[in-house]
Amino acid sequence: MMKAALVEKYRVTEKLDALRASEYARLDAQRHTYLDYTGGGLYADSQLRAHMELLRAHVFGNPHSSNPTSQAMTDLVEGTRAAILKFFNADPAEYAAIFTQNASGALKLVGESYPFAPQSRYVLTFDNHNSVNGIREFARAKGAQVTYVPVILPDMRVDAETLRNELERPGPKGNNLLAYPAQSNFSGVQHPLEFIEWAHQRGWDVLLDAAAFTPTNPLDLSRHKPDFVTQSFYKVFGYPTGVGALIAKREILKKLGRPWFAGGTITVASVQGDKYYMSEGEAAFEDGTLNYLSIPAVGIGLEHIQAIGHALIHERVQALTAHMLDGLNELKHPNGATLVRIYGPTDTEMRGGTITMNFYDADGRAMDHREIERRANRQNISLRTGCFCNPGGGEIALGITGTELSQCFRQPQYVSRFTVDDFRMCVDGKSSGAVRVSLGMVSNTQDVETFLAFARGFMERA
Repeated sequence: MMKAALVEKYRVTEKLDALRASEYARLDAQRHTYLDYTGGGLYADSQLRAHMELLRAHVFGNPHSSNPTSQAMTDLVEGTRAAILKFFNADPAEYAAIFTQNASGALKLVGESYPFAPQSRYVLTFDNHNSVNGIREFARAKGAQVTYVPVILPDMRVDAETLRNELERPGPKGNNLLAYPAQSNFSGVQHPLEFIEWAHQRGWDVLLDAAAFTPTNPLDLSRHKPDFVTQSFYKVFGYPTGVGALIAKREILKKLGRPWFAGGTITVASVQGDKYYMSEGEAAFEDGTLNYLSIPAVGIGLEHIQAIGHALIHERVQALTAHMLDGLNELKHPNGATLVRIYGPTDTEMRGGTITMNFYDADGRAMDHREIERRANRQNISLRTGCFCNPGGGEIALGITGTELSQCFRQPQYVSRFTVDDFRMCVDGKSSGAVRVSLGMVSNTQDVETFLAFARGFMERA
C-alpha cells in the first residue's frame, strides 16, 4: 500500500488517471501492465487522429522542391523545427534543430563530423548508451585520446572528482568533447547538468544525451547550454518512431566536417568538375529526403505533452517511483534474505522512474533474468532485461571487471564473434544482465502493485 506521505502527492496528479482512461484506454482494456517507458513512450489516441486527419485533408509533396505541395510540406517541417526549439526553450538564433532518424542517428552525426585529432580528447562516463560509446571509434580513428570516468556504487553516480580532474586536462591544441546522459537508461540516476558549465569553463564542448531524461523532465536550454543535445521523440510521446533530432549550437556546427555529401546536403555538386559545395545550417546535416510525412506528428506530440505539463508528469512518476522502491526494498525471504537488489539510488533524490534490479533466492544466488522476463510475459507485464545497451553501467552494477572481460575477449575463439551466451559463460557465477522496470506519464498505482505482487511470487515459503 502506498505510504500516506505519497498518497497526497499522487492525488495531485489524478488528471493523468482521466487521461489514461480517455486517451490510453487500450492499456486497461487489454490488461497490459506497461513498465518499459524508458524503452518507448506510449501515444495518445488523439495524436493518431490529428496526424491522420492532417494527411487526409491535404496533399503533401517532397519538401526538396518549390511546387505547391512541396511548399506546404516545407512549412510544416519548419514549423515543427521551431516547435522543437520552443519545447527546449532554445533560442533559434543560438540553436538549430536537425532532424535525424533517432537519438542514435544524432550521435553518429556528431561522432563522424566532430574535428577529433591527435591532440584531442573524448571523455565520457561509464554510464552511457552504446551510441555514445560508439563515438569513441570515430575519435580513435582520428588519433584522439578516449577516457572513461567511472561511476561509484551503490548509487552509480559519476565520480565528480575524477571528472573534474579530467576536465582540467584538455588536449592542448585539439578539440575536446565531454559526453554524458542527463539520465541513465540503466539506473535512472540523473547526472548533474552543472557538469556542462564545468566543462565549458575549461574549454570543452559538451554532448548531452537527453533521450531518457526528457520524457518526465523539462530541459531548459536557456539555462543549461550543452553544445549538442540528442533526442528520440518516441521516447517522449510514443509516436512517431523514426524521427529524432540533434539540437546543436549554430556556432559549433561551423566546425563540424561531414565525411561525405548526399542529396539535400549540398547547394551544388559536379561530376565533371569534381567539386561540391555544402549547404549551410541544418540542411548540411540532413541526408537525403527527410521522413517528411511523419515530422508533423512530432509537433502534435509536443503539443500533447505541453498541454499536460512536464511538472505534472514529473510529480506522478516521482510518486510512483518512491512507491515502487519502498515496496521492493521490503521484499525478503522468510529467512530474512533480500529478494531484490536494486542498482542505483533507493530513494527519489536525483533519479528518474527507471529501476534496475536482480532477483536472488534465499541462499543469495542470482536468479536468471531471462526467466524473470518469461514469467512476466505470461502475466502480460512488459518489462525489459539485459544490460539495455549500456554496458558500462551493467559491468559496474554486476561486478564484472575489466580483467575478466579482457580475458574473455583474448580467447582465440572470440576474436571475431562473441554472443550473449558466450558472455554468460565467460562471467560464470555472475549475473550477465538485470531486470528493468520504468514508469511513465500514464503509469498508475495498479501498475506498481501488479509488479510488486509479481515479485512476491519469487519469495520462498517458510
